[in-house]
Amino acid sequence: MFVLICATLLFSVRGIHAETGASVWGRQYCQAGTYCITLSEADITAEAGLCVVIPCSFSTATAFITQHIVWFKCKTSNRKCGDSDIIFHSNKYNTKVQSLFKGRVSLLQPDVSQGNCSIIINDLTESDSGAYQLRVNGLLDGYSDGLTYTERAVLSVKGLTQKPSVMIPPLTEGQQTTLTCTAPGLCSGSDPKFTWTWRGAGEKDSQITGNITAFKTENLTAVTQSHSSTLTFNPSAEHHNSSVTCEVSFRNNITAEETVTLNVTFYPKILNSSKCEVQSGVLTCVCISKGIPLPYIIWPLLNNHSEYSVITTVSRQTIHSTLTVKDHSNTFVECVGRSKVGEVQHTIPVITSPKREDQHGSSAQLPWVVVAVSLFVNVISIILIMFLWHTRKKVKPNQEDRMYMSIKKTDVSSDYEVIARPLN
Repeated sequence: MFVLICATLLFSVRGIHAETGASVWGRQYCQAGTYCITLSEADITAEAGLCVVIPCSFSTATAFITQHIVWFKCKTSNRKCGDSDIIFHSNKYNTKVQSLFKGRVSLLQPDVSQGNCSIIINDLTESDSGAYQLRVNGLLDGYSDGLTYTERAVLSVKGLTQKPSVMIPPLTEGQQTTLTCTAPGLCSGSDPKFTWTWRGAGEKDSQITGNITAFKTENLTAVTQSHSSTLTFNPSAEHHNSSVTCEVSFRNNITAEETVTLNVTFYPKILNSSKCEVQSGVLTCVCISKGIPLPYIIWPLLNNHSEYSVITTVSRQTIHSTLTVKDHSNTFVECVGRSKVGEVQHTIPVITSPKREDQHGSSAQLPWVVVAVSLFVNVISIILIMFLWHTRKKVKPNQEDRMYMSIKKTDVSSDYEVIARPLN
C-alpha cells in the first residue's frame, strides 16, 4: 500500500534513482542494529506554491512500540536538529511545532505503527529548503523511549515554473462552450485563486462579458487534490484569434499563468458591400464573404452561361469573388458562401450604369479645349510684346534722359551755361 501511495505522489520529487540492493525510491540506512530508515538517496526538488512528498519508511526493534512520529527541519550544515526545529508532531496536542509549518504538514499514513513516515508539505516557499530529520517516540519494554535517525532527507525549493493547463474544446460561434483551467500540482493545501482575462487584437486585458466561472476541487487521494476553474461563454466572431489567460494565485503572492489563442469557427457571412452593375451590356458582380474556416463562393448564375470570367482574391478571413458575364437578362444575382460549417445565400440587385464610352468622349474633349485656349493666349501675348518693343524704340529722350553740368566763367559773368547732350 505504501509503494502505491508513493507512486501517485512522487510527481513533485526529482532525482530518485533505483540501484541494485536499494529500494525503488531510496536507500535504507540502519543504526543501533534494528533501527532502520529508508529515505531518498538524492536531494528532493520542488517548486514554490506547490507541495512535496518526502518519502520515508522506518523499522524499530521488535520490542519497541511506536506511539508518535516527529519531523524536524534545520540547516543542512547542522549535524542534528533540536526541539526548536520541530515542523510536525503526530501528537496534535504538542505545542512545539513551528508556527510557519502548522497546518502545512501531514502524514501520508496516519497509523504510525505501519512504519510509514512519509509526509506531504503544502504551500511551499523557498525558505522550506533544508535538511529534514525523523524521530520516533514510543515504549520499549514498557518505558518511554525514542530514537532520532541520523540520516536526513534534503529538500530544495525553487521558484515556480509550472503553468496551469487550459483545455479548449472546438469553438463555434453562437454555441455555448466551456474552457477548463487546472492548477499545477496535486496539493491539498490552500485553495488557489483563479482569474480569467481576455484580450482582443491590440486591446487591453478585460473580462469576457456574459461569462460564468466555477471553482472545482477533486479529491484524488486522502492527501492530494486537483483544483480547476471553468469559464462558460458564447463565442462570437470577435473572439477569433483573441487571447484568453488563466492566472492561478497561490499563498505568499506566488502566481502562474497560461495564455491560449481562441480559434472560433462561424457560419459564412456575405458583406453588404457586395454589388452588381451593368455597363455597356456587360454584367460585373462582386461578392465578399467572410468566415472561419474561409468559405468559397458559388455563382448559381453560371449554370446558364458558358462564357464568363471569375477572379478570386483572399485577404485574411475574407474572400472576394468578381464575376463578369455578357448576354444576361437578370435583375438580381444570387451569391452563395459555403464552408464545411455552413452556407449562406445572398441576393444582389443589378444596377445599370451609364455607358462608359459617353463618359470617355466628354472627358476626351476636355484636353483639346484646354490646348486651344492656351495656344490663343500665347499668340496674343507674343503680339503684345512685339508691339511694345517696337513702340519703345521710337520714343525721343525727355528731360529725364539728359545730363546736366555747369561751368563758371570768372571773367565774363556769374551766370551758368547749360550744356546738354543726349544719353547714349
